[in-house]
Amino acid sequence: MAENETPDDQFAALMKLQAEQAQAFFDLMVPGNIGGAGVSGPGVAEDNWTGLADKLQAMWNEFQAGQTAAPNPVATLMDPTAWAELSRNWLSRMPLGGPTQQQQLIEDSAQLWQAVLGQYTSGPDGVIQENAAPDLPRKDRRFADPRWQQQPLFALIHQTYLMIQEHLIAMVDEVEGLDEAKREQLRFATRGMMEALSPANFPATNPIVLERTLESRGENLVKGMEHLLADLKRGQLTHTDPTAFTLGENIATTPGKVVHETPLYQLIQYSPATEDVLATPLVIFPPWINRFYILDLNPKKSFIRWAVEQGVTTFVVSWKSADASMADIVWDDYILAQIDAVEHVRKRLKVPCVHTIGYCVAGTTLAATLAVLARRGEADKIKSATFFTAQVDFEKAGELLNFVDDTQIAALDNLSREGYLDGRVMAATFNMLRGTDLVWNYVVNNYLLGEEYPAFDMLHWNGDVTNLPGKWHKSYLIDLYRDNRLVKPDSLSADGTPIDLRLVETPCYIQAGKEDHIAPAESVWRITEHFSGPIRFVLAGSGHIAGVVNPPAAGKYQYWRNDKDVSSLEEFIAGATEHKGSWWPDWIEWINAQDSTKVPAKGLRKPGGKGDKIIEDAPGRYVMQR
Repeated sequence: MAENETPDDQFAALMKLQAEQAQAFFDLMVPGNIGGAGVSGPGVAEDNWTGLADKLQAMWNEFQAGQTAAPNPVATLMDPTAWAELSRNWLSRMPLGGPTQQQQLIEDSAQLWQAVLGQYTSGPDGVIQENAAPDLPRKDRRFADPRWQQQPLFALIHQTYLMIQEHLIAMVDEVEGLDEAKREQLRFATRGMMEALSPANFPATNPIVLERTLESRGENLVKGMEHLLADLKRGQLTHTDPTAFTLGENIATTPGKVVHETPLYQLIQYSPATEDVLATPLVIFPPWINRFYILDLNPKKSFIRWAVEQGVTTFVVSWKSADASMADIVWDDYILAQIDAVEHVRKRLKVPCVHTIGYCVAGTTLAATLAVLARRGEADKIKSATFFTAQVDFEKAGELLNFVDDTQIAALDNLSREGYLDGRVMAATFNMLRGTDLVWNYVVNNYLLGEEYPAFDMLHWNGDVTNLPGKWHKSYLIDLYRDNRLVKPDSLSADGTPIDLRLVETPCYIQAGKEDHIAPAESVWRITEHFSGPIRFVLAGSGHIAGVVNPPAAGKYQYWRNDKDVSSLEEFIAGATEHKGSWWPDWIEWINAQDSTKVPAKGLRKPGGKGDKIIEDAPGRYVMQR
């Protein structure tokens, strides 16, 4: 800072330096205004911007002219600005901050501006110079690019934003008269609003977008408009190249056959890869809120292929995406479907029992299935049960609890008018749980920078949504998330059989993700407090997906075990031993410990052989239905 120069003087000089550039960029993104702001760059003619404005306006007009029907309420959900507006409206009704907090914000702002601007020097002409590597007080990966720090205006903008974000979150904790559930809902809404209002999301305040626009003469905006209009028509934010993957060709490719089918699911049996296999087969129940092939993305990532290569006869349930014919499907139907799949495998292979895996919501249902079988005296039909990031006690179920108040549950009726909930609703909800990574990152890349979509199998799966039976989904949110009835003995029943989790004595392997935001590790841990049989609990590195889909060959992450008798997750972690890499080998060791008996992989252990009545090749029709 020059001698006798005040922060106000420096800030005025800063604004003089940057105002014209910021205003030009703002005008650039307004259809009809391009060219009117006198925007220019090296070698960029003004008529270029006028032509660009006309092109963007024509694209938008053409899209609007094609909107003959009333907007689909589901399509509205993919519009990130709608989420920001909802958060803003909700927050406006909350008593956030009083005079003391407001005064503190003013004082902190002045200190911040002085701290930020003090790192930039004035040249001989009084103009503030750029600094290649200033030491700014607040760090955030959204602003890690050096261009956010090199120019003083953008440094000040993003640092002020981060400071305001801190103040708003802190104010939430100071609001009086809120119960903890409402306070957490307020925190969630505040974070959502601030994620939406990040300066990275707006072209006028994002230096990377500005630079790209000038370099490409606005072609990034044309490409971004194409992406935006395609997503509006689709009703869903696109994360990955939609043409890059074809089921059965380069994704979900493990060889197998559909050997059984009902109106609710298909049962796939995979071809053996070893001469001998474990006598006890494995039945995997993936969640019906997603496609099953998260466990069969490609040969290197596929848990299914890996299990087969370990000598396990593997079956997987492929659930049908809901349509109007499934309007009356309820939780009982999914429990009975799991029992039906177990019975079919037992009969097909002439075995007394099976191993089972339940992932996420299908794991919750598997817990109920085990309780039903135990009550009926049929627990021995399941040799073991493995739970991938599954919950039975929903008291600590994390941020999804913010979506189960009466108003939001009632809104599901408007979105389930044909008896099923469009899968794009759930996709939008889960994306907003990680808004920075799964929404705003793609708004910037796809719409503002106009970048091409990557070919990423996991993101392709994430966008391949499934519809849910409306009646089932509503009761699931009420009975489990809101009222937590599954852990209340005999509060729920299935097919006329009361459910009491204390009756479950089946050996269980329980995997939780250390960074899981959908099924928090603390919530998954509580399974250990309700079952009565032997349990191995494993805490895996990463989250809900990457913590599960972690093949040994990748050498990624780690897992923790603690075989002592502990009473809480905190106690488990305190005494746990860390193991590098995947937990899959630990799981197969545990499976072999249950029963290591092997049989030749022949007869019906090889689906599609002589005399075997199969329906079709894997991955089957159901996974392809939209």
